[in-house]
Amino acid sequence: MTTGAGVSGRRTNRRGNATREAILDAALTSLASGGPGSVSANRIAKDIGATWGTIKYQFGDVDGLWTAVLRRTAERRGELPYRENNTMPLPRRVAEIVEMLFVGLTTSVDARAIENLRAALPRDHAELERLYPNTAAELASWKESWARACQKAFADLDVDPIRVREVAAFIPGALRGMVSEAQLGTYSDLDEARRGLTNSIVAYLGAPRDQ
Repeated sequence: MTTGAGVSGRRTNRRGNATREAILDAALTSLASGGPGSVSANRIAKDIGATWGTIKYQFGDVDGLWTAVLRRTAERRGELPYRENNTMPLPRRVAEIVEMLFVGLTTSVDARAIENLRAALPRDHAELERLYPNTAAELASWKESWARACQKAFADLDVDPIRVREVAAFIPGALRGMVSEAQLGTYSDLDEARRGLTNSIVAYLGAPRDQ
């Protein structure tokens, strides 16, 4: 009897996990489309033949769903590439980070999904935290994890950690601006723009600390 109950429990758990994964996949696909109603838990449930009750059972509420979506993208994104005994000079490391982010923002379904979700959420932090406290906490945690990743990427170089933190604060926005230009059909040379951004960051990080 105990064995049978255990097998049944495992089967139920597998079904629940499969449902959860299907909902997250549907949410990312819907969000990435950017179409009308893409940021709708009811629409996402309908896309996989589920109900709002299923969403609530798996995630608690829409705040729980968006939090799980963000965590899924963070897990798939991973951290900045880091190598033990890295011998790459500062310019190569900065160029690698800039290119990695630019490619991710222009080609990743997850990146489009995050942008569309963020666009639909309240801009005011107090309002966001009131309506979607867990989603707000997840987004806030990204800032610190990104700053730590950047510090780690340059930890073995004689680079001012305060400057690294400043650079970490503006790189994502700068790259999103270039991605927006690409989407709008710019006359600017974005390869040249990324080289300019890279060279500016290298000059700032590599300058003597008393400057």
